Amino acid sequence: MLLKDIRDYQILFLGLFLVLGIGTRDWTLRPELIGVAIATSLATQLILSLVIGHWSLANDKGQSPNFRSALITSLGLSLLLRADHWTTMAIAAALAITSKFIFQVGDKHFFNPANFGIISALILTPDAWVSPGQWGEEWWYGLLFLGTGGMILQRIGRWDTTAAFLGSYSLLEAIRNLWLGWTWDVYWHRLMSGSLLLFALFMITDPRSIPNSRIGRVVWAICIAGLTFILRNYFFVSTAVFWALFALAPLSILIDVLWLAPRFAWQEKDEEAGEELLTQHS
Repeated sequence: MLLKDIRDYQILFLGLFLVLGIGTRDWTLRPELIGVAIATSLATQLILSLVIGHWSLANDKGQSPNFRSALITSLGLSLLLRADHWTTMAIAAALAITSKFIFQVGDKHFFNPANFGIISALILTPDAWVSPGQWGEEWWYGLLFLGTGGMILQRIGRWDTTAAFLGSYSLLEAIRNLWLGWTWDVYWHRLMSGSLLLFALFMITDPRSIPNSRIGRVVWAICIAGLTFILRNYFFVSTAVFWALFALAPLSILIDVLWLAPRFAWQEKDEEAGEELLTQHS
């Protein structure tokens, strides 16, 4: 049975990754922290929606409220963020959802919620950390991420962002590898990271917080790749990709001014996908 909303696939895949990571990678992840992340995200979404007035109990079609975005954020936090205390995870989840309502320009938020929550927890709490190498370097993880992420990116039309980021970052690492005279196994070791692929496929491609135009997304992704390269290789920041995205997220506002394009809307994409499916089965 086909799911109606593209975000349902994302929720399904992120949940699968979480189960897979716990089952095959021996993560020291406590189930109660996952529950805290999910409960806090959903509760914050509900409270702020009611307070700010972005949501009503029933819309014109009589549908129930949509908490998909909050659930996606909580699963992303559960996959990437580690903490010793449940309060840290609650802070990260609450601030992640709050960022969507506060940091807006033209009814569009420019911080990726999960990324904002991760950086907030790293800054504000003493027990939060991120493990970029938690997926190891086994090739089949990469194939799984590329397959599932590619399915989503094909439907929302954001392959350009992933390609620009991975392509430019890989090129910078290749140039550095040649300059230092290292063997190519060192190069592949630096690129074969499950966390890097998750970031490139599921975080940097969030269509609601990245530039609207294609050229804008390419320029933006190249800038993030460049800053990631600098932070990782010259400042030795293991979590460079997350800091780079956080630092350059506001740049998307300027890019949207320079290159005008229609703002992404989930409902329009869902309707287009539905029409394509009806055509294929008619």
